[in-house]
Amino acid sequence: MAEVIQQEKHGKRRSRQASIRVDMTPMVDLGFLLITFFMFTTNFSKPNTMDVKLPAKNITGTKTEINEKNQITFILGKENRIFYHQSSAGKLNSENLKETEFTDAGITKIITEAYKNAPLQENFTVIIEPTQDANYKNFVDIFDNVSASQKLRYGISELKPWEKTVYQNISQ
Repeated sequence: MAEVIQQEKHGKRRSRQASIRVDMTPMVDLGFLLITFFMFTTNFSKPNTMDVKLPAKNITGTKTEINEKNQITFILGKENRIFYHQSSAGKLNSENLKETEFTDAGITKIITEAYKNAPLQENFTVIIEPTQDANYKNFVDIFDNVSASQKLRYGISELKPWEKTVYQNISQ
């Protein structure tokens, strides 16, 4: 491990100087063992997940009809734009499809107002429809808002053809 090497000088005799040479091989092995140990026992990143509460299975087999006033639909568009409406297929037009700011307070306020005005609040449903141009961050943000508003019924759907037509006219 360590050895002492003595060197003698010719000429005048002085005290002998001892040179100590330390073998570092075991220290390097120990270092790699410690690094390996800590790599195996450490979590490098915690998984970031979102709890999704799925609706209960319909045991009776009956379909629940959702009145247009018992739902609100959010359409996620490009460039952080968000639109919402409470209309059915024949009634949606450019005046009914409204745009709002993408803020937590604004979205929560819209959901709360629609919930208060719903005829059957136990059937109130929030529908989220991302377009092809929407980004993932906006989808997660609106999903967080729906979860925070404690509304137990929500759905994620594709943009319907009649909504797509009105959305394309407004978003241009």
